[in-house]
Amino acid sequence: MPSYQGFLSEVLITEEQLKSRVKELGEQISRDYANSKSLVLVCILRGGVLFLTDLMRQISIPHAIEFMAVTSYGAGLRESSGQVRISHDLNTDIHERDVILVEDIIDSGYTLASVLELLCARKPKSLEVCTLLDKFERREIDVSVKYVGFSIENKFVFGYGLDLDDLYRNLPFVGVVDEEKYKNTKIEPD
Repeated sequence: MPSYQGFLSEVLITEEQLKSRVKELGEQISRDYANSKSLVLVCILRGGVLFLTDLMRQISIPHAIEFMAVTSYGAGLRESSGQVRISHDLNTDIHERDVILVEDIIDSGYTLASVLELLCARKPKSLEVCTLLDKFERREIDVSVKYVGFSIENKFVFGYGLDLDDLYRNLPFVGVVDEEKYKNTKIEPD
C-alpha cells in the first residue's frame, strides 16, 4: 500500500492543535451543560469517532454517547449526492434530553440538515451541533453549528477520522491531499 506521504500536500492541522482545540471545546461544553442531567453526544459514524473519543474525555460532566451511521456520498465520490440514508439509527430515546450531534466535517450542510430534522422530530430538550471541521464557504443550506473546532478552506482533507478511500483515519493530524499526485496513486485495501 502506498504511503500517504506521496500525496500529502500539507499538514493543515497538527496533532498539538487538535488536542488543544478539542480540550477547549470539551471545557466549553462542560460549562454550557453544567446543569444538564441528560446530556447525550450523538456521533455520526465513521468519521466522527476519533473526534468523539477525544472530546468526551475532555467533557467533565456526566454524559452518554450514541451513534448513527449516515451517508450521502456514493462510492468514490467527494460530493454529496443529496440523498441521505440512515444505515444505523440511535438505540437510545433522546426525548427531553440535551443532545449534541458530533460531526467530523460539515460541507454543503444537506446531510446535517436531514439528520437534524430527524432528531428534532424525536423532541429532545435541546439539540446542538459540534463539528471538528467546517467548510463554511461550501455551505448550500443554512444549518446552525454551535461548536466548531476549525473553519477550513475548501480543501480535500484526510486523517484524524476522515478517510481517504476508507484508509488513513488513524493519522493524528488533518492533512490536505495533493489531488494531482493522488489521482496517479492506486490505493487498494488488503
